[in-house]
Amino acid sequence: MPRAPRRPSEDSRPATYKPRVDFTHSRRRREDSLLALRRLDRDAGLFKSRRDDPATAPTSAHSPAPAEAHAASSRPPPGPSSPPSSPPDAAAPRDAAESELEGLSEMVDKVWSDDTTSQLEATVQFRKLLSDEKNSTVIKIIRADVLPRIAEFLSRHELPQLQMEAAWVLTNIAASDYTLLVAECGAVPRLVELLGSPNSNIRHQAIWCLGNIAADLPSCRDILLDHGAVTPLLSQFREDMRIPVLRTATWALSNLCFGKLPAEVQVKPILEIISQLIHSADEKILADACWTVYYICSGTDDSIKDVLDAGVCPQLVNLLMHSSSSVLLPDILALGRMSAGDDAQVQVLIEHGILNCLAQMLARNYPKNIKKQACLIVSNITAGSKDQIQEAAWAITNAASGGSSDQIQYLVSHGCLEPLCRILTYQDSDLVYTCLEGLQKILQAGEAGKKGQDSGTNPYAEFILECGGLDILEDLQDVDNDRIYKLAMELLESYWDEDVNGDPDVPGSTDSADTAGTTPEDDTAAQPPVPSSGANEADL
Repeated sequence: MPRAPRRPSEDSRPATYKPRVDFTHSRRRREDSLLALRRLDRDAGLFKSRRDDPATAPTSAHSPAPAEAHAASSRPPPGPSSPPSSPPDAAAPRDAAESELEGLSEMVDKVWSDDTTSQLEATVQFRKLLSDEKNSTVIKIIRADVLPRIAEFLSRHELPQLQMEAAWVLTNIAASDYTLLVAECGAVPRLVELLGSPNSNIRHQAIWCLGNIAADLPSCRDILLDHGAVTPLLSQFREDMRIPVLRTATWALSNLCFGKLPAEVQVKPILEIISQLIHSADEKILADACWTVYYICSGTDDSIKDVLDAGVCPQLVNLLMHSSSSVLLPDILALGRMSAGDDAQVQVLIEHGILNCLAQMLARNYPKNIKKQACLIVSNITAGSKDQIQEAAWAITNAASGGSSDQIQYLVSHGCLEPLCRILTYQDSDLVYTCLEGLQKILQAGEAGKKGQDSGTNPYAEFILECGGLDILEDLQDVDNDRIYKLAMELLESYWDEDVNGDPDVPGSTDSADTAGTTPEDDTAAQPPVPSSGANEADL
């Protein structure tokens, strides 16, 4: 079979190519990237939720449950969430609120009085004032020094309505910029105690308040952990839970798990609950359950093992096909953290079909942050064993074969070419041919994109050259497989013809071996040289 001439050695080639992509990403660098993303996700994700004053405000502890908390929604942009609905009294005239503030001293007197009716009346008034959402209102109430007294009301088990109103007041203050004051006013142990209340509405309100406290500073979260909030919170997850309560509890649990958990906090009971929640049909519950897994995976060195032992991996992989990006983002972040584990842990992901899902994601129009995580997972897998690298190459090739030009550019920019080129050295002919097809698709996209570049060169051809792929393609001329040989030759002649045929110092670069023995008479009858051949020599 004819062969393309070898290129001159790298020492003799002009240094015409500038490095564009560093293909030697270390696993540590990828872990740092995940850590940075996790911090960004916390800023954008862990938010607090106010409970506003609806028209159906409870008049007793047996009133309807709190309106659905946006606390359970899946990580919207930063800032407090909007109320579940626009309560009628939220649009009340400002002068009414100012009038109530003018009577603040009277409300304070009632709170500190020994009359339970006056205490309840004043607490309700404070709750209504806090629906204003203005920090100035919160500041005035805090300066009135009523927080310790309201915290005491949480222990009035004989007055469930007062407990409810007090918890409501503290929930909204904890949703402000003054969460630490709630955490330090003596409310936390009482709120934890309320998780055992026989009244479901009071339990729900306590969960909500604890979730807001956990969403603030790490020190606030640690205060909850120091008072043993995890175990009673986990006891709230029951089969008969209403969806609004389940959403709030899942959200609060995810906030408690953010950051490195202390050694005394056992994650296995948490993961037992999460392993059930990730099968929920509710999108908000799914999202917060996935965030919880992600936070746990980002903890101790043994956390990935704990997560895998909990059996959540198959469902997390299945959720990669979920239609909502609010579920996909925490899900793929959790899987990305798990892919940074050791080879045995990565193999669990592969065995549950993660690469097939990632290939589909990379070939479709998903948000950029989600596709970036997909590339990071594939990149992590290519740093594993030989079999894992092979699996990753299949995923990259399938994604390249079905992707658009923009999607292929995204794949290349995240280092997909190097593992494809490495696979070309394997003995699996089907896999090698599939990789060649993937490279062909990528190079075709690069050829179409080079029109907009001043250099007029195929950028993807340069990337392949830089990572040693061109040498491997030339070696494929020696393989005893016609399909591989023909496709390798087609790529060499289409995208590197100048490199392999244009150097005057390389024997056979201007004349084929078949014409070496022609006679002078034959030369006179020969056709003139092809102009492009001379142009190539002049260029070199």
